[in-house]
Amino acid sequence: MSITELQKQTNANIQAKANLIWEIATHLVGLFKPHEYGKVILPMTVLKRFDDALKPTKAAVVEMSKKLDTQQVEGVIRDGILCNVSGYDFYNTSNFDFARLIADPDNVESNFDAYLKGFSSNIKDIIENFDFASTVNLMVKGGVLFLTLQEFNSAKADMSPEKITSADMGYIFEELIRKFSESYDEQAGAHFTSRDIIYLMTELLVAPEKAEIVAEGCTKTAYDMAMGTSQMLGCLTERLQSISNEATLTCFGQEFNPETYAIAKADMLIKGGNASGMKFGDTLSEDAFTGYEFDYIISNPPFGIDWKREKTQVENEAKQGYDGRFGPGLPAISDGQMLFMLNGVKKMKESSGRMTIIQNGSSLFTGDAGSGASEIRRYVLEGDMVEAIIQLPTDLFYNTGISTYIWLLSKGKPMHRSGKVQLIDASKCFTKRRKNIGSKRVDLDDACVDLILRAYEEFTDEIYEESGLVVESKVFDNSYFGFTKVTVETAQVDDSGKPLLKRGKKQPLKGASDTEIIPLSEDIEAYMAKNVLPYNPHAYIDPAKDKIGYEVPFTRLFYKFVAPPSSDSIFEEIKELEAEETKLMKELFGHA
Repeated sequence: MSITELQKQTNANIQAKANLIWEIATHLVGLFKPHEYGKVILPMTVLKRFDDALKPTKAAVVEMSKKLDTQQVEGVIRDGILCNVSGYDFYNTSNFDFARLIADPDNVESNFDAYLKGFSSNIKDIIENFDFASTVNLMVKGGVLFLTLQEFNSAKADMSPEKITSADMGYIFEELIRKFSESYDEQAGAHFTSRDIIYLMTELLVAPEKAEIVAEGCTKTAYDMAMGTSQMLGCLTERLQSISNEATLTCFGQEFNPETYAIAKADMLIKGGNASGMKFGDTLSEDAFTGYEFDYIISNPPFGIDWKREKTQVENEAKQGYDGRFGPGLPAISDGQMLFMLNGVKKMKESSGRMTIIQNGSSLFTGDAGSGASEIRRYVLEGDMVEAIIQLPTDLFYNTGISTYIWLLSKGKPMHRSGKVQLIDASKCFTKRRKNIGSKRVDLDDACVDLILRAYEEFTDEIYEESGLVVESKVFDNSYFGFTKVTVETAQVDDSGKPLLKRGKKQPLKGASDTEIIPLSEDIEAYMAKNVLPYNPHAYIDPAKDKIGYEVPFTRLFYKFVAPPSSDSIFEEIKELEAEETKLMKELFGHA
């Protein structure tokens, strides 16, 4: 199924339903700011969906709950029995539902509190992370709690499974999340990555296995270390199931923002997914998946964000070496995105794990030879884990217009990719949006994704052009990106021009040290003989100071020289401008 077809699933009816639900926010005007409407609409949508789903078994659950209380059955056993009776992974044991709540307007506040307390622990976790108690208090003060419950109990907010499937409910919820995200404008991208980018990432993940999945189906696991509202996991699930009805994907994710974590967990429950795999916490300092390995990892972690808050825990884990996640090295404290990359590398399944992760340009080149950032690049390149790096168009994300890159890493490259890295410049492969959203001014449509995938799958040096779209691919040896940074000293010499020796070693002339960057593909002695000694015959290298470094000079490798216009053409252009100026002056002032 194409991207366009998948996008059409969020069709007019689903958008209409989402719009009707969002219109309930008109009752919140003045009490809440527009970007705060989601604090009411999203949790209320979750509660109403669960309320409608539980309706057929509500009485049986309440009765069973009383029976279990009498028998003093608690904990996991009680939860299991009540979930079995409800028919879902959640339940509500209170005597209330939305209909009964609005039937008693005088006691709506206390009854609603009892209703919320009647939910199973997984729903209570969602409610708490939405900070819904504070929202309800404000709604009570503003006199809109009853009215909001009444609106959500109307026909337009009917979300029973008989009327709306789990898949469509997921789309409606996503549409509401999108509206909530867009109300933040430039902050939207902090927790919401648009589907066009995710679709490209998913296609790259499944590309080598697509034929096998079509033929045999699959049972896979997926993980997003900075899952936001879990849209990446949702899109990956969608894509696999569109390839084969026999494809099963169990999803796991971690998120530090309480509200977006609540959205992600609720979304997974609504879709009938692995809600217990959604974990709250800081991935860098509180890894919820230590020891786990996954088939697929897909993530858009924050970049340009420091890791000062996690510094103590990260440094302690780094001391564990490769037993922990950060053995190769630590990047600059000002930018933690490469820590997320290392976290993903650790969690890729041995021999088969694949990861697509978004990074900005700094991951390609920041840090001197021997620095943490350089050592991380060295680790993934020398470990032959980098399949491809794709430069995306600018202005593709909601919250930034800068250049961004998809890193495609894997454990267990196919033979023809062994020892190689493919760079793909897709910066000129986009369609312009009719309406901008924050910084997002362009999209990746089917044609864009198809062209990028074609370049990836053909794995050769080639420029691809189609209907105004341009993608360029170049393939390099892993070692191409490595270099030795050598320290070049100038020897002290005696009056006859011979080097002064101390214990058989040359002595450096103070203040005359320099460095040279020598590609790993070149012999150091031969390089010195050709490039240094002809200009400084007393130069020598101190091998003890050699440092190996790695960087990916992406922009330089795809740079196209454009010759400046000739002086004659500039002169002709000036003459034309002068003639145009003379004509305009005559039109304005006549022949005066």
